[in-house]
Amino acid sequence: MNRKKNGFLWNIVFVLILISIGAFFYFSTKQINYIWRWDRVLQFVWHTYDKEIRAPFDGTAEIDGEKLIIVADDGEKELIKGFTKITVSNGDLVFEGDVVAKKRVSEPGPLLMGLYVTLKLSIISIFFAIIIGIITGLMRISENPALKKLAITYIELIRGTPLLVQIFIFYFFIGTVLQLNRFTAGVAALAVFAGAYVAEIVRAGIQSIHRGQTEAARSLGMNYFQTMRYIILPQALKRTIPPMAGQFISLIKDSSLVSVISITDLTKAGREVVTSTFQPFEVWFTVAALYLILTTTLSFLTQLLERRLAESD
Repeated sequence: MNRKKNGFLWNIVFVLILISIGAFFYFSTKQINYIWRWDRVLQFVWHTYDKEIRAPFDGTAEIDGEKLIIVADDGEKELIKGFTKITVSNGDLVFEGDVVAKKRVSEPGPLLMGLYVTLKLSIISIFFAIIIGIITGLMRISENPALKKLAITYIELIRGTPLLVQIFIFYFFIGTVLQLNRFTAGVAALAVFAGAYVAEIVRAGIQSIHRGQTEAARSLGMNYFQTMRYIILPQALKRTIPPMAGQFISLIKDSSLVSVISITDLTKAGREVVTSTFQPFEVWFTVAALYLILTTTLSFLTQLLERRLAESD
């Protein structure tokens, strides 16, 4: 009973701390006479507006109930569909390009489109990072000196240089030589960067498997590749799920750096919205919330996968 009571009290403390942090930010903005205007920002997340429907040619507008027909002088007719409001009257003369009706349209705003680009960029980069990481991790523990040293050189080179510098190298140097577009260059830079860290995670996972299992597989007549494929890697990859998830969450956040090569991801979209609304606090809190949705979703899926794998053991 006491434990439940203490847990309830600490939950209240947690809520009070969150409220205090929110109040601190709110009253801090009051000190600089900042006016919060969320309504100016939310339209950049999901945009609803009246789209203009224009006359396809010169003619006369005919309205028949819920139908709008443009009739040309030569008798040609065009039925206007999908409108929510008619802006002309029956019998009005209209010219090509005149607004004759409007329809209500809802579509993703710049921030959601930027979120889509970030998600697409991250998924593709993660896919290639896993491939690069597994191959490099196997090279890292190989008995072949050339393969092992190549893997070590790659890992140390990537981990020892900033990601921003690597993005510039991929875009301005490698991208120019291979004629890569900015999106491909961004994916390549992120995949190669994350691949180095995945390689070390894979190496640690493989080395965590008791050596006796490798010897047992060899005694059953399996070669090196069969041992890795059927015995070692399935166990190692299962153990590497938590650190892998952490690395991929970092990759999603690191993807914001590709905005420096003019990829309109979530961060770049946020900067553009700030310049048009002059509401930096609302915009960056919204951008942070959208990033948090991505990373929290990945974390939840990882925990779900861990539970499923634990149940299958």
